[in-house]
Order: sequence, then structure tokens, then C-alpha cells
Amino acid sequence: MLSEKPWQAGTVLQFCVAQLACFCLGLTLAGLLQKTGLAAFQPPDGFGLVLCATLGFQGATWILMAFFLGQHRADWRDVFGVRPARWPRALAAALLTLVIALPVVLGLQQLSVATLEKIGWPPQEQTAVHLVLATKFWWTRAYLGLFAVLIAPVAEEFIFRGVLYPFVKQQGFPKLAWIGVSLLFALIHMDAATFLPLFVLALALTWLYELTDALLAPITVHALFNAVNFAMLLWQTRPFHS
Repeated sequence: MLSEKPWQAGTVLQFCVAQLACFCLGLTLAGLLQKTGLAAFQPPDGFGLVLCATLGFQGATWILMAFFLGQHRADWRDVFGVRPARWPRALAAALLTLVIALPVVLGLQQLSVATLEKIGWPPQEQTAVHLVLATKFWWTRAYLGLFAVLIAPVAEEFIFRGVLYPFVKQQGFPKLAWIGVSLLFALIHMDAATFLPLFVLALALTWLYELTDALLAPITVHALFNAVNFAMLLWQTRPFHS
């Protein structure tokens, strides 16, 4: 069961405001660099714009979470559940959850795409997805792979499962914490085709966090889920030979 977290309302608010400020700063910087005429910042899915957006949000979280934990004098090893007595159970639960949840989430993803196409609302490729498919540079794919498998899972799980979920729950709103934070997690990806599957994934990740009381477990599932999706994208770009 999830243990009580010492998160204070003031520091949670500061953390959220700082997140928003960093994201806006990243977008502003991208806009300014675009006006300079740099090639990487010209197309809407240019690597420069993607880099500013990802580092401005998920990348900044790595710095902000250090300040957040420091303000509460919380040991990151306890928060992430990497103590020797806890991580084997957390990883075992994560792998079992992945085996069950992955087919369901991927199936919902295909169903969402088919439904949107049927009603005349074909889904648009996400910027990062289009960049992976279109780029010819290995270092672009390397960065996007690192982002998908390490940077984003740690940052997003810390925000949604590590901070927001326990904070809202401890205010006396357990159902709002579970459902509301999961909805917010799905919404921030701003993609109609992945909204339902990501919402279901978020519900599963929250359950897993409740079960293990270790962020390591949902981070592992999130990272492996992203790794599977990234591998599928790379498979689409493989060269064909007759």
C-alpha cells in the first residue's frame, strides 16, 4: 500500500508553476531560434524545436525534482524504491503488469486509430513520431530513443504518480487522484489516437504504484512500453530489399 508522502501544498504548487515556466521558456527559446533562420528550427517537426520542447518539460523535471525532494528532505532512494530490500519486488510486479497491460494498451491504440479513421477524423502523427520516421540521422533517433526510454518515463512518473497522485489523494480525494491525474497524464500528450490507451495505461501505473510504493515499478513499465513503441517505429523505417 502507498505510504504517506510529506508533500506540502506550497511546494507542490511551486513545482507545478516551475514546470509550466520551464515549458514556456523552452517554447519561447525555440521561437526565438526559429526566427534566426537556423535550419533545425524551421520545420514544425524540426529537431531543434523538439529538443527545446522535450528538455523544457521532461528534461527540466530532472532538475526540479532534485529541488522538490530537497525541500522535503526526502531521500530519492526511498521515493524511487531502489533500496535493496524493495527493488526486486518492484521489478517483478512491473514485469507482470507489463505482460498483462501491454496487449490491452496496444489493442486500444489500434482500435482508437481505426475508430477515428472511420468517423472521418484520421489521427495526425505526433511530432516526435514523424521525426523518427523522416530523419536520416542516427543521432536524432538516438536522442529520441534516450528520451522515450529514460528521460520521459522518469520525469512523467515523478510528476504524475510521484507528486500529483499522492498529494491529491492525501487531501481526501482518492478517486479524483486516481482518475483525474490519469486523465491529465493522457491529455498532456495531446493526441486523440493515444488518449484512451494512455488513460488505461495511467490507471495501471497508478495501481502498480499503490501496490509497490516504489516509483521504480511504474517507471519500468512506462520505459518498456515506450521502448516497444519506439522499436515498432524503427521497424517501420527499416530498408526493404527485393
